[in-house]
Amino acid sequence: MLEAYIRRRLRDKKLLIMTHIVIGYPNFRESWALARAMVEAGVDLMELQIPFSEPMADGPVILDANQKALAAGSNVEKCFEFARELAGQVPIPLLFMSYYNIPFKYGLSRFTSAVKKAGVVGTIVPDLPPEEGAEYQAALQAEGLDPILLLAPNTSDARMQLIAGQASGFLYCVARKGVTGAKTEFSGDLSAYLARARRATSLPLAVGFGIRERADVDFVRGKADIAIVGSESLKVLNRSGLRAAADFIRSLTADTDSPKQDG
Repeated sequence: MLEAYIRRRLRDKKLLIMTHIVIGYPNFRESWALARAMVEAGVDLMELQIPFSEPMADGPVILDANQKALAAGSNVEKCFEFARELAGQVPIPLLFMSYYNIPFKYGLSRFTSAVKKAGVVGTIVPDLPPEEGAEYQAALQAEGLDPILLLAPNTSDARMQLIAGQASGFLYCVARKGVTGAKTEFSGDLSAYLARARRATSLPLAVGFGIRERADVDFVRGKADIAIVGSESLKVLNRSGLRAAADFIRSLTADTDSPKQDG
């Protein structure tokens, strides 16, 4: 169970790190190498994006990665195969990130059954609002998978409680309105938003959209349980290669394993 795993890890670490890859970018061989390098660098969870032609929540870096992965031949079946092989070799939970068109066209029950067989523990579908997600969530829960739902800074307290009641595993707190990869202000407003989210749920909280450096990770520590790193690792990969991307991730995971202090 994902939530139980997160709570076990938090006994030893102040903050967990979740990374994001686009399956098949720059190609399947390099996707595999990047995923393995991230695990070796000490990440605690990983988000595997099934490429989609119109990833509306993603900024230019991940959009470009989606388009290039599709052009190189990435498809849903190959993504299931990739995840299945990776899940058999790494000790951390894997989640699929996708847009709703993919499970909808694949068939909800067929899709969630394939997710389970791939060894993936849950999914993130940013364009599926909770009011329209009952059928998909039921299909996930029938397979024992976690629906990871999203909060935003403009989500009301009442709606936070509604979303939290339908989620499991953890809640994904989008750090700001807009798409991935843009600059996020790590400030008192973000702290207040995360405090509201903490009051709305007992689930672990993850923060994504805009974590770009160690200072951002340090800001999140103590306010949430998981920091999500997406676009920035791909920027480093594109600019400087695999070793630099692994070193970047290692700079974020370093010292996050210090035991929590009482008080």
